[in-house]
Amino acid sequence: MQDDPPIPGARSRSVSAALFSAATGVSRVLGLVREVISAQLLGVSGPASAFVVANNVPNTVRSLVADSALGASFVPVFNELLVKGERERAWRVASSALTLATLALMGVTALGILFARPLLSLANLSGEQLDLAVQMTRILFPILILLGISGLVQAILNSFDEFFLPAIAPVFWNLVIIGFLIFAFTVDSLEERAVVLAVGTLTGTVIQTVIPLPGLRGKGGTLRPLIDLRDPAVRRILILLVPVALGLGLANVSLTVSTFIATYVDPAYAPRAIDAAFRVYMLPQGIFSVAVSTVMFPSLARAVAARDFMRFRASLQDGTRLIVFMLLPASAVIAVLATPIIQLLFQRGEWTADQTPGVAEALIAFAIGLALNGMILLLTRCFFALQHVWAATAIALVNLVVAAGLSLLLYGPFGVWGIPLANSIANAVIVPLLWVVLSRRVGSLDNRGVLTSTARSLVGAIIVAGVAWGIWALLHGLLGEALYAQLISVGVAISAAGGLYLGGMYLLHVPEAQRMLALIRRRPEVG
Repeated sequence: MQDDPPIPGARSRSVSAALFSAATGVSRVLGLVREVISAQLLGVSGPASAFVVANNVPNTVRSLVADSALGASFVPVFNELLVKGERERAWRVASSALTLATLALMGVTALGILFARPLLSLANLSGEQLDLAVQMTRILFPILILLGISGLVQAILNSFDEFFLPAIAPVFWNLVIIGFLIFAFTVDSLEERAVVLAVGTLTGTVIQTVIPLPGLRGKGGTLRPLIDLRDPAVRRILILLVPVALGLGLANVSLTVSTFIATYVDPAYAPRAIDAAFRVYMLPQGIFSVAVSTVMFPSLARAVAARDFMRFRASLQDGTRLIVFMLLPASAVIAVLATPIIQLLFQRGEWTADQTPGVAEALIAFAIGLALNGMILLLTRCFFALQHVWAATAIALVNLVVAAGLSLLLYGPFGVWGIPLANSIANAVIVPLLWVVLSRRVGSLDNRGVLTSTARSLVGAIIVAGVAWGIWALLHGLLGEALYAQLISVGVAISAAGGLYLGGMYLLHVPEAQRMLALIRRRPEVG
């Protein structure tokens, strides 16, 4: 039997998270560039909202049956086989999972294309806007097959602690879409521009799927067409897939439900307004919490396979503190600078000044729940690593019901921003529930340490938010509202706030800050 693969320590996880964050950060910045061009191209219009609705339908199905769900059900089983030294069998199981997933997703894609119109009829769309949304949904549905393949490839690479290639692939996805958007400026019709965006999204996904494939070389096995339902490990992946898919997918279902509800607020404006705010909100989410959760998931799965729950608890608590440390100040700064951020990113071309306030309000509402949502990502993956997937699924269902119920309740009195506010409130309900249930399954967690770290980060976040607003207000008053002036005032305010927060926390000997700065300086971290 081969030696068990070592479980990375805190520094190894920090290095992996830093590399993942760097690649993801480039992708997220390009994503913002993509959104800036898209806003200039389409504005907050009927075709723009039709694209948002059309894109959310296959993305919701993707989250249920492909990509993250397939990977999350696969990683614990694959890692367990590697820990036991059954490498050849692990690759046979991977081949079976990939073959079955591809065949199933081809069938789901065919059904999605066939029933696109009945699905979209649930939203408050009609006439040309509905026809356009149906057309784009049918263009986008084949993404399911591609993301099923790339999701499993990413899961395999992550199991070998290879995070960079999967993280860099979305960079090329964004670059391809940006290229299509630039071409779309040669098209006069907003409807045709939206269709170009849909085709570009599909093409970019093809490139994104191909990029990580070379990383499979030298990993001790190959993927090939194979179906072996007699292997108990394959059957276990299939059994885990249903609750894992529901647990992960319900978050996206919640977003789609919110988008559909938004069509009843204002079908031409609200879906795109919420989506634009969500894209900005996802920048720090993707750079920080997604990075931490993705990097730690294989390590958590290996700890479970080795029955080392002390290491599991330490990893969970370390990850939670890092997410809170990074996302609380980000949420505070985003909230106080929401309007200038939206003006800087989007307010040009087809996007007019009167469309900005509603988007800024939605961004503030999203920002309230930023750190909580980051914790949900990590805590949910802890349940998947333990293979206690139905508990996470049940809690995700509670989250969906609370978010949908509050959206229906709040969109009337508050309009567009009531819907993201409902999602943030739902996050505040779910995090304590996840934490309590998880602590009962893995043993007592360091509640006091996490709360102390959170309190420190919250105080720091309030201070740097005030600093960020003060610097922006000063520079804005001096420089005015020209594009270069907005770039300087917002950029300097955010940079100064981030530097003050990280530097101040380091001087106060906060372990998370010392670890991050030590990593930047390439010296062993303290704490």
